[in-house]
Amino acid sequence: MEKLRSLFEFSLYRIFAVLIRFFPRKIILLLGNETGRLLFHLGRKHRRIALKNLYTALGKDKTPSEIENIAKLSFQYFGKAFLDMIYLAQLKPEKRNSYLITDGLKNLQTALDKGKGVLLLSAHFGLWEILSAILSKAGKLKVVARPLDNQLMEGELLKLRNALGARVISKYHASRNVLQALRRNEIVAILIDQNVLREESVFVDFFNKKASTTPGLAMFHLRTEATIIPAFCYPTRDNKYHVKILKPVEVPLSEDSQTNILNITQACTKVIEEQIRARPESWLWFHDRWKSRPK
Repeated sequence: MEKLRSLFEFSLYRIFAVLIRFFPRKIILLLGNETGRLLFHLGRKHRRIALKNLYTALGKDKTPSEIENIAKLSFQYFGKAFLDMIYLAQLKPEKRNSYLITDGLKNLQTALDKGKGVLLLSAHFGLWEILSAILSKAGKLKVVARPLDNQLMEGELLKLRNALGARVISKYHASRNVLQALRRNEIVAILIDQNVLREESVFVDFFNKKASTTPGLAMFHLRTEATIIPAFCYPTRDNKYHVKILKPVEVPLSEDSQTNILNITQACTKVIEEQIRARPESWLWFHDRWKSRPK
């Protein structure tokens, strides 16, 4: 059954990849929007997760109708973003760049000038994959990611990421490769907004609820003194993308390493939360973020 599902997902992807070659971007975005709308209504499991997460995060600030609307918009947005990522990855760099607006490259360059590498903090927010097209201009870029369960789709995703300028480091073999990249003064992107196993995590506040979060970024920072630079990609009303590279995350350190790891991870998570609060429809609400719980 799992093999059939993987083959179906891969076949669907290939159909979209072919169609994208023959249709204008406006039609592609419309198709993605309607695909997301359909998935919201048909994907009961992920719809339930999205609504549960939204009530956890924003239930005190939003009405039930607002919560449901954000969930719908999130599905529709990621339907569009998925197809747009395929479309943009196939373009020549100069054409792709016409859809991208960038602020804050100086923050990244200043960090690289220190010669200790950069830990790029981001999240599954906006069209996060397109960040690679901008960041890879400043220096060699590595992205730490968990391989997809669908091996057929994993191969396609690797091709897309390579086309956008990134090279992938598997999270299962990350430590040595990340440290080597930082010593070479490269950029290493780590997304820390998804649930991890309890025994591999630290718990920090995320929308006022403890969330199981990878300590990896904080640990690499403490070991290498690489600067932590947040970067996010925001969709604009005219169907472009605004890439913002923010100022470094700086956290006062104590003599206790575990306290430092917790404080750094909390500070980075707070940055992500601020981005989501400002544009909640652009985050991946249908991931079970609060699945792991403290003992």
